[in-house]
Amino acid sequence: MMCEENHIHTGRRVRGGGKGFVERSVNSLLAVTEHSLTAEGLSSSGGLLQALDPRAKLVGLLCLVVAVILAHRLVIIGVLFAAGVAIALVSHVSLRYLATRVWAGALGFSGLIALPSIFLTPGAVIWLVPVLHWTATRQGLTSAAFLVTRVEAAVTFSTLLILCTPWTHVMKALRILGVPSRFVVMLGMTYRFVFVLLKTASDMLESRRSRLAGRLGGAQQRRLAAATVGVLLNKSMHLSSEIYLAMLSRGFTGEAYTLDEFEMKPRDWAALAALLSIAVAAFWFGR
Repeated sequence: MMCEENHIHTGRRVRGGGKGFVERSVNSLLAVTEHSLTAEGLSSSGGLLQALDPRAKLVGLLCLVVAVILAHRLVIIGVLFAAGVAIALVSHVSLRYLATRVWAGALGFSGLIALPSIFLTPGAVIWLVPVLHWTATRQGLTSAAFLVTRVEAAVTFSTLLILCTPWTHVMKALRILGVPSRFVVMLGMTYRFVFVLLKTASDMLESRRSRLAGRLGGAQQRRLAAATVGVLLNKSMHLSSEIYLAMLSRGFTGEAYTLDEFEMKPRDWAALAALLSIAVAAFWFGR
């Protein structure tokens, strides 16, 4: 009895520890799926962008992204970012959602890239790092600020397009605007195929977790990760071949069609003109 109690106590203690590979992987997959469901819900809400024609949104927001890239003044980039925040508010997109899911990730990624430029760019020294004797320059800080703010503003506009537009409408708008059909079909199939693989991986890991009595060791976690990747690769190749044969048997010729019909209304033309005006003004004053 004493041995059994100790064994049970030990098992409970292991389970109460930190999350292992399986738990983290399942939670990550579920978070991606939740993000997709949130995007689908936002695309059908009654906000400003949701009510516009997909072609107007695509052209207008992409022009704003180009204006952000071409701007050479931080003030103009900041104004464009503020415009993106205002568009998000009138489109019923939560700023908390953008901050946690978009801006934080973009800041971490771009900040990591921009950090070395603060110390490597020659110029006027404004700060000396103790012990390491690294010198931060004004020109380096300016370069880093340009990179981070451009990424944040561009990602904001791109995310608003995806969150406020059903994916099939984005694909059709790209095709109408002259994007090659192969690229559009590959992009659309990849989007759908990713969720099939996520569901498969989630089922595999959930099945594995249901058979675990405790946490896996480091070597066991690495073997499980390698085995999962191998199985998913094999399944993806097999499934892609089956999907392609099924599409051919149903008359697929390389062009994707949707049942939705687009119609530019006066409000769409007005919104497109407003977005283009903002982009042109930002380009002019940001030179």
